[in-house]
Amino acid sequence: MPKLSRRLGIALSSIAAGAALASTGTAWAAGDALPSESPANFVARVDSFDYVKREVMIPMRDGVKLKTLILIPRGAQRAPILLSRTPYGATERIAKNASAHLSVVIGDNDVAVDAVVNGNYIRAVQDVRGKHESEGDYVMTRPLQGPLNSTSVDHSTDTYDTIDWLVKNTPESNGKVGILGISYDGFTSLMALVHPHPALRAAVPINAMVDGWRGDDWFHNGAFRLDSFTYTHDQEASRGSDIAWWTDHYDDYDTWLSAGSAGDMAHLHGLEQVGFAQKLMQHPAYDEFWQDQALDKILAQQGVTVPVMLVHSLWDQEDIYGNIAVYKALTAGHADTSNLFLVIGPWYHHQERLDGSRVGAIEFGSDTAAYFRMRVLRSFLDHFLKDEAPPLEIAPVTAFETGTNRWLSLPSWPLGCTRAACTIDRKKIYLQPNGGLGFAPATGSGFESYVSDPAKPVPYLPRPIHIGGDAGQSSWQTWLVSDQRDVAARTDVVSFSTPVLTQPLKLSGEPIANLIASSTGTDGDFVVKLIDVYPDDMGRDAKMGGYQLMIATDILRGRYRDSFSAPKPIPADKAQLFRFALPTVNHVFLPGHRIMVQVQSSLFPVYDRNPQTYVDNIFFAKPGDYKKATIKIFDGGKDASFIDLPVVGPAAAR
Repeated sequence: MPKLSRRLGIALSSIAAGAALASTGTAWAAGDALPSESPANFVARVDSFDYVKREVMIPMRDGVKLKTLILIPRGAQRAPILLSRTPYGATERIAKNASAHLSVVIGDNDVAVDAVVNGNYIRAVQDVRGKHESEGDYVMTRPLQGPLNSTSVDHSTDTYDTIDWLVKNTPESNGKVGILGISYDGFTSLMALVHPHPALRAAVPINAMVDGWRGDDWFHNGAFRLDSFTYTHDQEASRGSDIAWWTDHYDDYDTWLSAGSAGDMAHLHGLEQVGFAQKLMQHPAYDEFWQDQALDKILAQQGVTVPVMLVHSLWDQEDIYGNIAVYKALTAGHADTSNLFLVIGPWYHHQERLDGSRVGAIEFGSDTAAYFRMRVLRSFLDHFLKDEAPPLEIAPVTAFETGTNRWLSLPSWPLGCTRAACTIDRKKIYLQPNGGLGFAPATGSGFESYVSDPAKPVPYLPRPIHIGGDAGQSSWQTWLVSDQRDVAARTDVVSFSTPVLTQPLKLSGEPIANLIASSTGTDGDFVVKLIDVYPDDMGRDAKMGGYQLMIATDILRGRYRDSFSAPKPIPADKAQLFRFALPTVNHVFLPGHRIMVQVQSSLFPVYDRNPQTYVDNIFFAKPGDYKKATIKIFDGGKDASFIDLPVVGPAAAR
């Protein structure tokens, strides 16, 4: 017991000493605080870092200051600046990792990481006004100054003022700036092209939001995309996007079905407090509110003076319309397109920054996203932003051909191969009785029918649908390549397919659906899917046997069949033409495969349910408005429905 006796002795001595000090009134009196061990201002030691980080508040012309994060490779001189402007948090976009090394700080998820780390670029990312650490008021995809924006500022002016500050206050730069970004950041990249700053020398909008009604985030041809409400809630409920959407169902199908109309769900979540949610519900048709914001129209009117690379994803589940629309608008209206470039890749939304070797079950044999970043994007940026510009080693159009899995360098789009080698011929492939599909209409008349029930809408994925966590996010990202056999067995989906192909068939461009259909209801939706059906036996890759791969799919809300801006009821039981373009494709149907077309009247819960009874505003449809309807798809004789296909064929003999 000697150690215990010694400890007791020390303790008793300490107690006695403490009592003595207390009796003499020392500074250890009860209630006094110990000195803080934290300095008033800690100075981090970063001398060993291979980069310099600056956080600045850049003033705009109206006095609002925008938080901007700048990462500069240590020792950089005359380096170009790569700018992104985002509502998602500059620190989250880059520099969320703590490290002495620039490559780790930026991380692998920045599409510009190769240029910054290996190309000596300065990286700048800015919080747009009203979000996160920037001052000012937030407005969703803030329109340009004009009828929809009475202020003196917009994303164009904010970008101009930001670039002006950067080139004047970043001595390591060469005074040349490129802007790039994905999705919303792609939208802000396009907005920078309106009255651009002279120092802006290159722009790379990737999967950009361009027209939210025609076919990007909010609507597709009038059908409302339900996740628009969750996104709007998370973006606008707070400056920091820190109030999360809640749900009391695991299955998103049940979540939205049980709520009733989309407007009922908005009310359930308090979206009457959120400005953009109200705008969505107030403008269900393609009125001036949407038309005046469409960036393809805006840029077509003024043209672009800055070299632009538009980057499009063939299976973009969020913004599959925009960049192709901008490319079409610019090439149609302007003779000089020497500074316009287009990249078409086999990706889902934002996959350009990730691994691009596959989308879901579909493999490409190489990392297509890495090829884009290092061979295409880097060449474009270096040529237009470096002082000693290396030669531009890319074609006007760089397009990945799915089916054969190869990159093509093309002079324009749509083309499919070099101009001397092929042409695009529009060919009609007709829906035929008994599920047939062919390049000639069937004789006689006929139709296929199904009952569309709003109480049992067609799910876009096998249930349960849970877009939460990593697995749920992955299923959302890749749903456009999901196997369609699950829905093909439903009685409210009709399928038409060709015999097994003996020759390859190449498509490049937009297929256009021409449905001749009738309904017992007075409104309704029409979904058309163009599908590549794999051979029943795929040998070593047995799991792909019979796979039904969507090449292109989209939806039309029937009330807009004649006019997007002036909806009207569908005459009951009367055949009508429902014509709409599907997203662009660049695909080869290989020998042994079949071409399939599927038609249905719902795709839930990607899109809201059509009550199939005409009401003025579907957002506010009542339970009694939702009714079953019998749909007829005509597939014989002169009234046969067809898909207008952009078929690549050999050039005519000269």
